[in-house]
Amino acid sequence: GSLERRMEVSVPQEEIEQAIAERLKRVSRTAKLKGFRPGKAPIKVIRQQFGEQVRQEVLSDIMQQSFSRAITEAKLMPAAGPRIEPISSGPGEDLKYRAVFEVLPEIVLKEVDGLAVNRPLAEVSESDIEAMVQNLREQRPSFNVVDRESREGDRVTMDFEGLIDARAFEGSKGDAVAVILGAGRMLKDFETGILGVKAEEKKQIAVRYPDEYHNKDLAGRTADFSVHVKKVEEKLLPPLDDAFCLEYGVTEGGLEQLLSEVADNMRRELADNVRSRLKQQVFDRFLEANPVDVPNALIQQQVRDMQLDTARRMGAKDAAQVPPAEPFVEPARRRVALGMLVNELVKSREIKIDRTRVDTRLGELAATYPDPDAILKAYRQNPDALRQVEGMVLEDQVVDYLLERATVTDQPSTFKELMNFGA
Repeated sequence: GSLERRMEVSVPQEEIEQAIAERLKRVSRTAKLKGFRPGKAPIKVIRQQFGEQVRQEVLSDIMQQSFSRAITEAKLMPAAGPRIEPISSGPGEDLKYRAVFEVLPEIVLKEVDGLAVNRPLAEVSESDIEAMVQNLREQRPSFNVVDRESREGDRVTMDFEGLIDARAFEGSKGDAVAVILGAGRMLKDFETGILGVKAEEKKQIAVRYPDEYHNKDLAGRTADFSVHVKKVEEKLLPPLDDAFCLEYGVTEGGLEQLLSEVADNMRRELADNVRSRLKQQVFDRFLEANPVDVPNALIQQQVRDMQLDTARRMGAKDAAQVPPAEPFVEPARRRVALGMLVNELVKSREIKIDRTRVDTRLGELAATYPDPDAILKAYRQNPDALRQVEGMVLEDQVVDYLLERATVTDQPSTFKELMNFGA
């Protein structure tokens, strides 16, 4: 491959034997052997007792040292540690081995200026704000028992039991299960079947499971459900009063203040969304304009990191729950390639990290905690955490650098389209 190297290294056996003799001499000063005072055992006895162990330690050390010297002389930059293939290493022989490794590609940036990106243009309208407030109301409903047939939006509480070929199955039975009609939480056939029912009504419903249903034992099959409706409740949305505002943390200013805060949050989220889209586009164009070979070793390491990160976020308890590697390979390849290109851009264009932006980002992160000062202090005293923040800031600076030199075309859009709001 374009990045793989095979290097044969030879170390004279005299150098090996000299290193072994020197280490045995050091061992003899402290070795405790039966019949000898500490440090008084003859070197011949020390060699008999520790010779093989010392030889293996010396060979391991000399392999590391000689490989380091060899790649320095050859002016190579390995992407990861080598795979060692022994050739000869026995007593009285020169140490010979083959090191197989990948090198980092030599990167020469071809295109940086004039990358073509589309910038979404949108504003938060009054109707958007009204829709968002309506959404907030939908999150705080109350329910009132009604003596009528159920309709869309009602909450129906029921007992049910399903059978397939006269047999129960997993998830076929439920007691006092509450379902909001139209929310899509139940299969369509089931929801349709309990439309128009009243309290204490009993009904038989045929429910066909989709062919792509996650439980393969049920996929494509039809179950017969016996349903006993216990209660039908109408959904009521809260009025826009001070009590509602208090639910969302607005203690003063009432509805006017709530609307102001909702609008500010929407504008902030919209700006973040536009920024994210621009960043994705400019990095995509940057990669397309500067194709680069990626060492497989770095891809594999990135895949492992992504697997473990996903497993942690999923709450995985053991190795068996770690997701498979295949879906992460291409995202990992992109991430590694982009990282190498960004590093080269930072180095070749001498982009220096902006300490003011680092302080601002730290302040934003700390502000989300009850004690911002303590969090700021913790970040500044933790080198790894601080490096992460500095990395985010430097990445933002690279995005700004590329966007300043890009060919940007404005593209009209709306808040709903960009935020997928109401979908």
